[in-house]
Amino acid sequence: MIDTTASAPEERPGALKRLWRWFFSRSKIAWGLIAMASFVIGILAWGGFNWAMEATNTEAFCISCHEMKDNVYAEYRNTAHYSNKTGVRATCPDCHVPKEWGHKVVRKIQATNELWHKAMGTIDTPQKFSDHRLTMSKSVWRAMKTTDSRECRNCHKFESMDYAKQEPRPARIHPDAWTQGKTCIDCHQGVAHKLPQHAQVAYQEMLDNIDKVGAVQRVIDFLQDADVEKAKAAKR
Repeated sequence: MIDTTASAPEERPGALKRLWRWFFSRSKIAWGLIAMASFVIGILAWGGFNWAMEATNTEAFCISCHEMKDNVYAEYRNTAHYSNKTGVRATCPDCHVPKEWGHKVVRKIQATNELWHKAMGTIDTPQKFSDHRLTMSKSVWRAMKTTDSRECRNCHKFESMDYAKQEPRPARIHPDAWTQGKTCIDCHQGVAHKLPQHAQVAYQEMLDNIDKVGAVQRVIDFLQDADVEKAKAAKR
């Protein structure tokens, strides 16, 4: 009589399963290799991220689209920030991207919105750019005002100024501006780019509504260490 209770031969596991069993049967080797692989992957990921940050933080990258090259860059080339007697040049990222790593990351994330408008063609003609210049200007003005013109202060600081070596007008105005809590953008909105029409009125409107923003902007303000209350309280 045939014994029907006998079990069938065990099916041999596949190659991947056998490799998995072998790998973890030698736990010290396995975890050592995992740790080494994780370390290498982490370095590559971190290096790649920082490479991308720096690659997108150059003037060449900024003017790689015609919207910037044909408009604001053309204006900037005629200013002292581009060419001056000392040979010191402030490029696009010097003025518009924070130096601090955390603030820089936040600014790069914000810039994804600009990629969306690039794809949509929001400012892809001179007329469209002109139509949106005021809106874009007010956005930059607010960012500078609420961060005490942080990027400007990479080069210009009240406490480092020698008023005796300045022209009479700035030598008179700068000490008062410092005392009153003013910041660079309060007086120098058109220092590198053409001002939109009715710029002074628009700047005052921006100040009057500086704290009237949505939830997303409030989060950005927090991450950028923007002091909205100080900006609101400062004299204009």
